[in-house]
Amino acid sequence: MKTKLHRVLPLSTFFGSLLFASTSLGAQPSTALLKAKQDAEAKGYIFETSHDEIVAKAKKEGRLKVLTGLDPASHSPMIQSFKKKYPFIETVEIHELDNTDASQRFLSEIKAGRGREWDIAYLSNEVYSDYPPLAKKFDFMSMVEHGIVKVPSRMVDPKYRTIVALGSTISVSAYNKKLLSPDRVPNRWEDFLKPEFKGKKFLVEVIPYPFAAFPACPEEGLGLEWGLKLARGLRDQEPIWIRGNTRALTAMIAGEYALHFATHYQSVVRAMGKDPTGALQTKIIEPVPVRLTEMKMVLNSAAHPYAGLLFIEHEASPEGQAIIDKYGPLKGSLFVAGSALAKAVEGKKLCVSGFDEHGNNKKWMAMAVEAFGFPSAEKSR
Repeated sequence: MKTKLHRVLPLSTFFGSLLFASTSLGAQPSTALLKAKQDAEAKGYIFETSHDEIVAKAKKEGRLKVLTGLDPASHSPMIQSFKKKYPFIETVEIHELDNTDASQRFLSEIKAGRGREWDIAYLSNEVYSDYPPLAKKFDFMSMVEHGIVKVPSRMVDPKYRTIVALGSTISVSAYNKKLLSPDRVPNRWEDFLKPEFKGKKFLVEVIPYPFAAFPACPEEGLGLEWGLKLARGLRDQEPIWIRGNTRALTAMIAGEYALHFATHYQSVVRAMGKDPTGALQTKIIEPVPVRLTEMKMVLNSAAHPYAGLLFIEHEASPEGQAIIDKYGPLKGSLFVAGSALAKAVEGKKLCVSGFDEHGNNKKWMAMAVEAFGFPSAEKSR
């Protein structure tokens, strides 16, 4: 397994490199593009040699229907932003698939030949591997590499080349500064195993999201065995098992709990905004567990595939990412310079559960739950 431990460069360096690459690629001769097109088509992919061609074909389609995992509050701003850029797309509809069951039902419909009115599919992690055969075979990766489609290359699945991860999420620690001084908050994940934190001293979410990322980082002693050892250590600390980020953070604001092992960054920031006491705080512990989210692709059955291609590109743009960050909230991609997560983790070591890990995420999390000893969520008071 290749290491997934990364260090994020300063945004100015990243942006400068991206600009240089885009300029250089955009200046390639037509013979290079024709060769890329021939190579893509030989593998069964679709490769357009200019962005203008994509726009011209989308203009003939004029409509779009999108499935998304993003909050409904983001739908109208995203539609307005997209139509401002491409006013010839007269009608855009967005519908949220808000849970795994909904995603699985839609997948079943597509496999059965229904649901053909949708152009863009949202892929949940649980059924990710079932979707690639259903994709319109746009070679996103090659078109990105040649500057035809403007999407950061690390947002594109390098294996299937048709799928783009438009968001990401990180796991962080949270604490109540009135109950626990900042200098006592763990600096490393292993610090939660110190004797001072034994016996109902901190919360642990029973759905172990960071353990979907820890095994992706085998270097520096991390990896699967390291993660399982940590999970067993947490069990032995006799923490307070809990289910649900919102509930846990609300209880922390109320002063019921002092420390949370790992919760979603966006959940903490949102809760902090609602905390009149200012007691709730977050701490980003390295390596930062990262999971890719908001995976989308154009369906092979799409009636408006080129409008769909432009929409995915738009969601990956600075304008689209700003909307995702505002209304997500904070669910944009850390691979987009200037996104909220890119700023939050700048210069930090990351443990990224990327596209290669999608087949293992569910298994790794199940192994962590087993190492926990199958805890039950704490009952509501």
